[in-house]
Amino acid sequence: MPFYQRLGKIPPKRHTQFRKEDGSLYHEQLFGTVGFSGNASLLYHHYRPTMVKDVRGTVDVAPKIAVKCNLLSRKLEGFDVPAGKDYLSSRVPVLFNSDVCLELANPPKVVCEDFYKNTDEDEVVFVHHGSGVLHTMYGKITFRKGDYLVIPRGTIYQFEFDNDDNRLLIINSASPVYTPKRYRNYFGQLQEHSPYCERDIRTPEELEVHDEIGEFTIRIKKDGKIHDYVYASHPFDVVGWDGFHFPYAFNIDDFEPITGRIHQPPPVHQTFEAAGFVICSFVPRLYDYHPDSIPAPYNHSNIDSDEVLYYVAGNFMSRKDVGPGQITLHPAGIPHGPHPGTYEASIGKKETIELAVMVDTFKPLHLTKQALDIEKPDYFKAWLD
Repeated sequence: MPFYQRLGKIPPKRHTQFRKEDGSLYHEQLFGTVGFSGNASLLYHHYRPTMVKDVRGTVDVAPKIAVKCNLLSRKLEGFDVPAGKDYLSSRVPVLFNSDVCLELANPPKVVCEDFYKNTDEDEVVFVHHGSGVLHTMYGKITFRKGDYLVIPRGTIYQFEFDNDDNRLLIINSASPVYTPKRYRNYFGQLQEHSPYCERDIRTPEELEVHDEIGEFTIRIKKDGKIHDYVYASHPFDVVGWDGFHFPYAFNIDDFEPITGRIHQPPPVHQTFEAAGFVICSFVPRLYDYHPDSIPAPYNHSNIDSDEVLYYVAGNFMSRKDVGPGQITLHPAGIPHGPHPGTYEASIGKKETIELAVMVDTFKPLHLTKQALDIEKPDYFKAWLD
């Protein structure tokens, strides 16, 4: 997010001596993107963040292609993914390409003692069910149902859930995740026409400073593999930081829908963007108010995009027989639109209570074996009378 944040103790000038009460130095770390040209923050550690004691096992977690060049509209039963023993083992990849990987997770309350760092991808974790605390080296963020948790690559973190009823959609992005450029002015501020503003963004609220030496395992994802590195200092030993690069939360209920006299196209629902895809939020809203409007969307061909819809709550007005936790995939080049009867039935309706997350990609998505395991067959026939 392109706005300045500051938390904890920092020196008055960058790259200058910053000493503890005993006279020893704190250790400065630049945490940045796009070389030295993108958003960055400076963090100040009790100890050097470079003290590796051991390197242990490596696990391959790269998604494997089960279906390539998919041309079928498909529906997945997302709540059928198996539960894992902790947050990391719960992550199940279902759809992916070189730009993005979509995972589903059903994690338990148990807190994994190890820390995690994804150096391959930014992560957007949508909390369908659950609440708790996201612990990071930048401080903690309390999260709740409906939150998007945007975690920049390289951020060290742990999840702490309040209970066992947790359902997550995890969007892994090979490029940085930003707020849409058209929502921001020249200086980076979200403008009046944006469907949300900086007040809606929740940044780390409290540092958790651990002045500890010992053995601390950080599970580091790099090139599709997780490597176990053992460090000599606690990764949350940061006493202060400032800058423009940090994790944050945004709740889907704070997205203010844009409506019009006639049906508005999907870009009005856009929430985030990356180099190869966009994320949109479909939220409860008033319908179109032209006297002859048809609120349901028109049939359309996504010539350049695969369209993924993750259903959260309510009744999705253009679909039949879809419910919470289900995912539909409509591939590029194949026309799709409202299910039979929904086009006509939308006429005269005043509002919708639908809630869904959409991911539109600009490269074809591949399906994993795990996706086929939870597929509802024959969805592609759903438009027959």
